[in-house]
Amino acid sequence: MKNNRLSNPLGTPLTAKKLFLFDIDGTLAVGDTLFEGSRQLLDHIKAIGGKSYFITNNSTKSGDDYVKRFREVFGLESTKDLFITSGYMTIEFLKEHFMSQKIFVLGTSSFVAELKKNGLTVTESPDSDVACVVVAYDSELNYQKLINVCQVLSTMDVPYYATNPDLCCPIDFGFIPDCGSICNMIESSTGKKPIYLGKPAREVVDLCVAASGFSPEETIVVGDRMYTDILCGVNAGVDTCVLYTGEATKEEVAECSYKPSYEFETVAELLKAVQA
Repeated sequence: MKNNRLSNPLGTPLTAKKLFLFDIDGTLAVGDTLFEGSRQLLDHIKAIGGKSYFITNNSTKSGDDYVKRFREVFGLESTKDLFITSGYMTIEFLKEHFMSQKIFVLGTSSFVAELKKNGLTVTESPDSDVACVVVAYDSELNYQKLINVCQVLSTMDVPYYATNPDLCCPIDFGFIPDCGSICNMIESSTGKKPIYLGKPAREVVDLCVAASGFSPEETIVVGDRMYTDILCGVNAGVDTCVLYTGEATKEEVAECSYKPSYEFETVAELLKAVQA
C-alpha cells in the first residue's frame, strides 16, 4: 500500500482513530448514491468501539431530515444527534446572541421553519427593526429575495452572518451554486461580506469531541473540500483526510498553504488503510 500520509499527524495512526467526523455530500455519497466502501467504513468504526459524526455545511436539512434520508435512501440507521449541520451551528449561535430580536433570513422555507421552531423571531421582509442578517444555501432562491437582502444590507448597519462559505454543492451531474456563491453575488451589489458560522470554524469539531468523550488525538476529519472540511480540522488541531471523491484535486492540495494529514482516492481506499 502506498504512503498516503501528507503532513505530520498528531501521533495517532489511522488504525487507532476512534472519532471520525465525516462530510457527507461528495465524501460519503453524491446525490442518492452511497460511495463504495462508505457503508463498510461506518460499520467498521462502530465495530471497533468508535463513533461517526456527520458534519455538513448543508443547511437545508435538519438532523431529523438526515436521519430519514440515511434510512430511506442509503439504508443506514442513525440518530439525530450524530448530524451537526451548519444550520444547527447557526441556530445555536442565534439563540445565544439574538434570541429576543428580529432576524432577517434568506434561506429555504424549511430553514426558516427550523429557526422559528427554535423560538427565534424571523422575517423575510426588509423590515427596519432587524437585528442581524443571516444567509443560507437556498434552493428556492428568487430575485425578490436578493432585492430584500440587498436592501437590508445597504440601508442598515447590522451584523451579517452566513451558514457556510461553500461555493458549490455536489450533485449527480457535477456542481451547483452553494451559499458562498450566493454571498459573493450579494457582496458584488452591497460590498458586504458575512461572518461564516459553519465549517471551517473549529466549533463543530470541538462540539463532537466534547460529546463523544474521545480525545483530539483519536479524532480525524474526513472530507472532499480543502477550504471547509480540511481547514476545519486544521483549525481545531486534529488530523484530517482528504478524499478525491468530490471537489478537491491533487493540484489544489499541492498548492494549498495547509495540508491534510492523509489523502485517498476513494472511501474504499480509506477503509483498507483504517483496517490495515
